[in-house]
Amino acid sequence: MASLKDIKNRIDSTTKTKQITKAMEMVSASKMSKAEMNARAFVPYSEKIQEVVASIANNNTDASHPMLEKRNVKKAGYLVVTSDRGLAGAYNSSILKRLLQTIQDRHSSPEEYTIITIGRMGYEFCKKRDMPVAKSILGLADQPNFADIKELAAETVQMFSDEEIDELSIVYNHYISAISQEVTTTKILPITNMEDAGSGSQYEYEPDQEQILEVLLPQYAESLIYGALLDGKASEHAARMTAMRSATDNAEDLIDDLTLSYNRARQAAITQEITEIVGGVAALE
Repeated sequence: MASLKDIKNRIDSTTKTKQITKAMEMVSASKMSKAEMNARAFVPYSEKIQEVVASIANNNTDASHPMLEKRNVKKAGYLVVTSDRGLAGAYNSSILKRLLQTIQDRHSSPEEYTIITIGRMGYEFCKKRDMPVAKSILGLADQPNFADIKELAAETVQMFSDEEIDELSIVYNHYISAISQEVTTTKILPITNMEDAGSGSQYEYEPDQEQILEVLLPQYAESLIYGALLDGKASEHAARMTAMRSATDNAEDLIDDLTLSYNRARQAAITQEITEIVGGVAALE
């Protein structure tokens, strides 16, 4: 049985751990709130650019662009959004499990796919398994700006334009609420979701649809990447907040159990001392 000193040391160390996890929970809650606002603020821009592109693609049969055309998939690309740090529960593992399962189901050799990683956890996961990583970006801010990933997004879209890859999908955690995030796989390129994206708005184009598509489509694809990153960041902070809250609750339960054990051990020691005193007095009589 552990001594009173050992139990007291465990109570003290667990209390300090609880203070740390509680502080991390509060920090993550603050970051999550801001990340959620950033993700929601980006939605109107994404919807409007999609509406304009859909209006051209659907209403002008002469307008065409390689990004709108399907082709035989000889090599697929996967853009994976993970975090740079752990302590986020199942946030990273669920994404990487989905990526690995998708690759195992669809491909028989590394020559059939390539991976673009955002976040250290995804990068290290792929490197340890000798999976082909074409591009990566590490150490992003908790509230990233588009400028932080503009180069990576542009290069990724250019890989499709140059036919280095024939399809691009993004794997990330979609933010639903503070306690719910869903692993999502979305195909970004080729752009095929334009049928229902248009509205009743009428547009006049200058100079012409072809040139506008040439500029807008890469921007639209890049905006999808950035939107998924914002969504993923909100999910990351929410997952970390939930994980730290769970750790704090577990620490409280452990402290309660240790305190009970400490009190029992102390009571047993007191009882033992009383018994020895009474026994000593009885021996003297």
